[in-house]
Amino acid sequence: MKNLLTASQIKDVDAYTIQHQPIASIDLMEQAALAFVKIFAERFQDTAASIWVLCGQGNNGGDGLAIARLLFEKGYTEIKLFLTSFSANSSADYLQNLEIIDNKIPVFKDLKELNLSNDDIVIDAILGSGLNKPLKGGYEKLTVLVNTSKAYVVSVDAPTGFKSEGQLEADYTGIKADFVITFQLPKLNFFFPESAKAVKQFEVVHIGLDESYIQSLSTHWKLINEFDIRKTLKPRKIFSHKGTYGHALIVAGNTETMGAALLTAGACLHVGVGLVTASIPQSGLTALNVSLPEAMFLNREQLATVDLDKFKAIAIGPGLGVGDEEVLLLKYLLYQQKPLVLDADALNILAEHKSFLEKLPAQSVITPHMKEFDRLFGAHENWWQRVEKARQKAQELQIVIVLKNQYTFVCLPTGDVCINPTGNPAMAQGGMGDVLTGIITSFLAQGYAASEAAILGVYLHGSTGDFLAQEKTVIIASQLSKNLSETLKKIQ
Repeated sequence: MKNLLTASQIKDVDAYTIQHQPIASIDLMEQAALAFVKIFAERFQDTAASIWVLCGQGNNGGDGLAIARLLFEKGYTEIKLFLTSFSANSSADYLQNLEIIDNKIPVFKDLKELNLSNDDIVIDAILGSGLNKPLKGGYEKLTVLVNTSKAYVVSVDAPTGFKSEGQLEADYTGIKADFVITFQLPKLNFFFPESAKAVKQFEVVHIGLDESYIQSLSTHWKLINEFDIRKTLKPRKIFSHKGTYGHALIVAGNTETMGAALLTAGACLHVGVGLVTASIPQSGLTALNVSLPEAMFLNREQLATVDLDKFKAIAIGPGLGVGDEEVLLLKYLLYQQKPLVLDADALNILAEHKSFLEKLPAQSVITPHMKEFDRLFGAHENWWQRVEKARQKAQELQIVIVLKNQYTFVCLPTGDVCINPTGNPAMAQGGMGDVLTGIITSFLAQGYAASEAAILGVYLHGSTGDFLAQEKTVIIASQLSKNLSETLKKIQ
């Protein structure tokens, strides 16, 4: 998986690249500006558009100056530069790029001259990444002016005032960017929900930093990508049979919540498990036979009499209920010391019986959303705290924690946090979590390790949603489940 780095580590990579390629810092800046302009020109093709490029006095401002020059050379005729003078110092690369501009583009330095309209495009190259303190003075005034203008804002690398990593304040006061073109790697905080106040959309552009050095650095933050998924997936081989691909047990559903069990079992089948048995109440047998004739039935009341060794993976929770019988059922499965996939009501039971957490078999997978996670491990003020707690608990309990959100965090027993980039708002429908539980359980039953099953599961789940979202504004869980096999084929 690709390493994700902090702002200070990226600065280190810049220095390493400059020293070892070798390349002058001004030329690396030019590469970054060229990469930015390529994406910008693809998105904003009207060369007569009114563009304000706001430049600070550091290297982010140097990027802005190079971008303004390159856009001018590309035929954009309505470019104006606003240069800040809020600092006593300017970087060497900023000064060199300012000299290259050579009065070709109108320059403004007084805030009173910065008249922004709704039709303007603002390129924010004021401060960039690495800021860890509130904006003050002229920077604060400039930010307020931009945010109240309703101009379309494109930030260079990171919005001014946005912290690349660490806890994000609830009251964000930095630039609110419509689009961010970020260099080489996404900033860690782009994946946290609080970033929505600062970043509506971002795109990563490669600028020639040394990838091998990036991968050599120590970080527990990882980004899942399709290459990793292809490398992990095992092709189905000739002479294999249903026994080759494992037998999964789904303990789910109740009298009024049978749909959750059916969604979980269905997803498990669509991802390729050899056999699936649904342990549901007797009242759900007809629904199971009609909806999933491929699945086998195990009466819930008979579960304790069955030899569980024949099952390669066991999931419990979707639609289960939280009554006394369900509590005893979960307790029984915990004492079997077979890794489990726990979701929904199984997590709610754990939250009510905290001592059960210590009984979780190693390599189990839990898949909480935010509220379920906080019920399990206590309230958190922000997502950075929440993910750090998930990372700590995954190590402490030696389990995999799949903390669900727009970008799902897969926290591993090793201490690594793998961020899943797939998925979209069209998937915000009931039942999606049940489908994810079925996918992860299917991969476990097929012989994948718990960490692999979780990573494959979240990526496949989100990718299927992304394929469907190309033609649909809303995706229902059963639709997504039925398309899982097709997505697998595309990825492989």
